[in-house]
Amino acid sequence: MAAPLVLRPPQGAPFILASASPRRSALRAQIGLVPDRVDPAEADETPYPAEKPRPYAARMARAKAEAVAPRHPGCFVLAADTVVACGRRILPKAEMVDEAANCLRLLSGRNHKVFTSVCVVTPGKAIRQKLVETRVRFKRLSREELESYLASGEWRGKAGGYAIQGIAGSFVVKLIGSYTAVVGLPLAETANLLRAAGHPIWKGTP
Repeated sequence: MAAPLVLRPPQGAPFILASASPRRSALRAQIGLVPDRVDPAEADETPYPAEKPRPYAARMARAKAEAVAPRHPGCFVLAADTVVACGRRILPKAEMVDEAANCLRLLSGRNHKVFTSVCVVTPGKAIRQKLVETRVRFKRLSREELESYLASGEWRGKAGGYAIQGIAGSFVVKLIGSYTAVVGLPLAETANLLRAAGHPIWKGTP
């Protein structure tokens, strides 16, 4: 059996994850990427007037990385941001049940897009960034499904009012793109971005 692949950070280059999201932590752990420190970024996430979803996702990921990087000179800093969009409309990270209900009613029976941007600041202050677009289609939600999902509370704090890795996975009838990007961190793109920035080295374990 082939030895599993792991990510080994180069000596002298600590890795900082600028996110406290448990979903992103689970995903980066899946590929063996262990941060030296988790230091969440605080950024104003208000979209600019008429700002479109794609540039908004890219702007937020970069803003988070650049907010944390000065606190950790000489480190690699990784930040990400996920945006759910219906047409040109940026859906909120639902905190109130009415917000979640409005999002789910809008997405019911329709296609929508999820944009996840990943940004890396290197020890030399270079910035590398990648944006991943995924297309998702929901089935038409019944009143019972909508009410049950809202009662679960799973939607709280989630972009677009749903978590694809949970109960809402049963709403998805079609997905084109990266599943892990919808969860919050596109694994292939993140690994490649860090590799290009000089951070990870893929090696087989002994």
